[in-house]
Amino acid sequence: MDPIMVRLGDRSYKILVGKSLSSFRQEIRKLNLGTDAAIVTNRKVRALFGRELESLLKGSGARTVFIEVPDSEKAKSLKEAAKLLKALSAMDGKGKRLFVAALGGGVVGDVAGFAASAYRRGIPYIQVPTTLLAQVDSSIGGKVAVDLPEGKNLVGAFYQPKAVLADIRFLKHLSGRDFTSGLAEVIKYAVIKDKALFRLLESGSRKVTSRDPKVLTSIVRRCAAIKAEIVSRDEKEKRSLRTILNYGHTIGHAIESAWGYSNKYSHGEAVALGMIAAARISHEIGLLKGSDLFRIEKAIRGLGLPFRLSGSKAGEIMESLSYDKKFIHGVNRFVLPTGIGRVTVKENIPEILIRREIEKLSS
Repeated sequence: MDPIMVRLGDRSYKILVGKSLSSFRQEIRKLNLGTDAAIVTNRKVRALFGRELESLLKGSGARTVFIEVPDSEKAKSLKEAAKLLKALSAMDGKGKRLFVAALGGGVVGDVAGFAASAYRRGIPYIQVPTTLLAQVDSSIGGKVAVDLPEGKNLVGAFYQPKAVLADIRFLKHLSGRDFTSGLAEVIKYAVIKDKALFRLLESGSRKVTSRDPKVLTSIVRRCAAIKAEIVSRDEKEKRSLRTILNYGHTIGHAIESAWGYSNKYSHGEAVALGMIAAARISHEIGLLKGSDLFRIEKAIRGLGLPFRLSGSKAGEIMESLSYDKKFIHGVNRFVLPTGIGRVTVKENIPEILIRREIEKLSS
């Protein structure tokens, strides 16, 4: 299939969507990434796909070393990033040109990309996403980061990969929960930019949830193309175009923080709840019709994502949101849907309204 381009001048790169890593061999050789590859992954993913990626990289002439990180959000910590940087240093040496291959989901992609951005002020890296969430969203666009106890993704950079290799076959290995979690990001793209994709999610949910390869290929390519277009036009959110990709994430990140980045809510599950809250806020202030709010909520529920919080932590969620304000000109900022396929960005949403909608998620 034709590659999807992220156009950023001399930092442009291809998103390759296919049905085997071996089909990307020629493109990898063209990149001339380096002599030594650090394959950053976790134990489970390494067992499933590590040998295949190792073969691909060795075929391009690179030596390989595996570096494992924990299989959870806890991998995105300064402590784990330091371990990773130290491991890169141990690989380094005279005549070597190191590069990183991030093999895994969003967590692996974030911490591996962050380490690549920091080591020697930046070494090349590629993203090899193995989850739906990573293939449609987190592997694209160059946002790399680790978490602090105070909040998610507070230490990071914009650092673009040299390529994104999305193998659709990987998705059949996902647990039901992980696959469903990725669908939250797909819904996000449909709401912000693609009516046709939203209709597919509404009418073809069985084909989606059964992981039909043709349907998944279409979904991954469409979401990747939307993100590539937005990133190409607004890489660092200076024009507020890229901001729309945060639909559902403002409250979603706060939910993750309130539960201590535990297994209680995955990133996608938290974003789904955040999308519901944002849609309800939009309806309350007169921007979203009730019929479209109903469609958004129905799509989220129909694809198996949560639509209620288990337990009331409105105070903790609001506290996390208030910390977030420091990074947005001192005021809150929400991406609010105004229809299916359309959103707007609003600042200074009344805190009483935000709290009320968060509390409704628990009722």
